Amino acid sequence: MRKWPNKYVIGLTGNIGTGKSVVRRMLEHLGAYGIDADALAHRAIAKDAPGYEKVVETFGRFLLAPDEQIDRAKLGRTVFSDPDALATLEGIIHPLVIQAVDLLIKRAPQKVVVIEAIKLLETDIADMCDAIWVVYTPPEIQLQRLMFNRNMTEKDARQRIASQIPQESRFGRASVIIKNVSTYQETWRQVTSEWQRHIPSKPVGEHPVSQPVRLPLGEVNVQRAGPKHVKEIARLYKELSPEKKEPSPSDIMEAFGEKAFLLLRVENNIMGVLAWQVENLVSRTTEILLDPALAPAQYLPILIREMEHASTDLQCEASLIFVPPHLSQHDSLWNSLGYVEKKPAELNILAWQEAAEDSMPKDSVLFFKQLRPDRVLKPI
Repeated sequence: MRKWPNKYVIGLTGNIGTGKSVVRRMLEHLGAYGIDADALAHRAIAKDAPGYEKVVETFGRFLLAPDEQIDRAKLGRTVFSDPDALATLEGIIHPLVIQAVDLLIKRAPQKVVVIEAIKLLETDIADMCDAIWVVYTPPEIQLQRLMFNRNMTEKDARQRIASQIPQESRFGRASVIIKNVSTYQETWRQVTSEWQRHIPSKPVGEHPVSQPVRLPLGEVNVQRAGPKHVKEIARLYKELSPEKKEPSPSDIMEAFGEKAFLLLRVENNIMGVLAWQVENLVSRTTEILLDPALAPAQYLPILIREMEHASTDLQCEASLIFVPPHLSQHDSLWNSLGYVEKKPAELNILAWQEAAEDSMPKDSVLFFKQLRPDRVLKPI
């Protein structure tokens, strides 16, 4: 009997540096609900989470950093050289992750769910999935990505690659193999093709438009952008970004591997864009561009509310908006939307702090809002 009978669940895996997260985001663009199981594993041992005390009791308080959070680097050095210790740690974490995954899937409104996990095939989650997708990348490209994207030394990158099982060993369990070896466009073509083949009843590339509202400049609505909008988005960045630099369509296509875009349409003219991403149940708005002809107090709330609606649909606990200085001065606007100006260190949940520190652009101002009172993996 299937664990989630009313859902189609894709298990997504692959070795380090293969681009699993990019493929997960592509599936999210197509309508799937994405879960990063590895991020949930990190959450499970945070100070405010149910795995914390058990890990500290098992491995010792020497693991704790000055803020009393578990130092994951120390923990890694402790367990990765000792198979028994690693098995003990996984015995603490994996049941909590499975509980969290189960909760998220059951309350997700989406009918298709994708679970990303580097050790998917080594856990019980794989047997709960309807399909297994494996992402493959040649070792030389893995090496380049780890050195460029994660700032690893060549020696460390080679060690990480060598420490994992051969990529080909995953192929026997695969329903789909995505070869992420060249351009974003080619990987997108593979993902959309497999989506259409395996999930034929789900429309591809549907981007709902919000209900229109009437303002002084005409009818206004918000549209979720897709890859077909890359030229329009590139034009907006050229016209509205402080640098006035026009990214190429390829640049925007690659950005779809990290974020989603909301387009503000005024009478059929695109006059604003909001770039945001959801990771680890935290919504992060990293860019807001608004035509100077539009009054922020009137038009910006339309974009923000649509982002919040989509973020709530994705079960986000919190919304972080990184606001450019010229928009941060509108205190009444942000207060009316329920946002409070914060420093990353002032956020009281580790996952929220890490999200802010990882994503905050230079010279921006952080505004914070909690979207739901309940949290996944909070203490029992």
